[in-house]
Amino acid sequence: MEVASVLSQPTLVLNESWMAIHTVPVRHALKLLFTGAARAVQPETYEAHPFETWADLIVDPGQPCIRTVRLNIRVPEVILLTRYGGLPQPSAALSRRNLFRRDRHTCQYCGHKTPTSELSIDHILPRSRGGRTTWENCVLACTGCNRRKANRTPEEAGLRLLKRPDKPKWSPLLEVPLGKVRQSWERFVSEAYWNVPLSP
Repeated sequence: MEVASVLSQPTLVLNESWMAIHTVPVRHALKLLFTGAARAVQPETYEAHPFETWADLIVDPGQPCIRTVRLNIRVPEVILLTRYGGLPQPSAALSRRNLFRRDRHTCQYCGHKTPTSELSIDHILPRSRGGRTTWENCVLACTGCNRRKANRTPEEAGLRLLKRPDKPKWSPLLEVPLGKVRQSWERFVSEAYWNVPLSP
């Protein structure tokens, strides 16, 4: 695997209480290690190493590593922060995928669950009238409801929202693609907390 690819792989970050809080690229994890802001964790033994002893560990054949002129450094899959015991504010990025996930592939006006191809993102207050693209102003709408609403507010079109649209409070960990989850992370976070699959 190329160095650039290895450096962009995710590393699980634990706070001082050994709680998983998010992920960072390996590149950033190594920087935290080097500056003393974190220690690398050996998942098998739960040993936490400063950069110096981590760099001295033997790299097993086939194990991903960063090769330098003098060293082969094991890729840290889990790091432990040395000066942070809090939890980050959960934040989910506003994206088409996350909007479908929040609204459960369901039209927020009539309540019908339809195929993705028959759903679109509707601005409650239309953009042409100053509506912004925010969690609170965007919902899923089926073709029929979207056509009926057109360039009006729900009230003007005689429609009612099923529920008030809010920004979801998902942990950033849930945004890790399933294919990127490392086996070693299972010791720190249950598999149930990874990406919640979208409905078909």
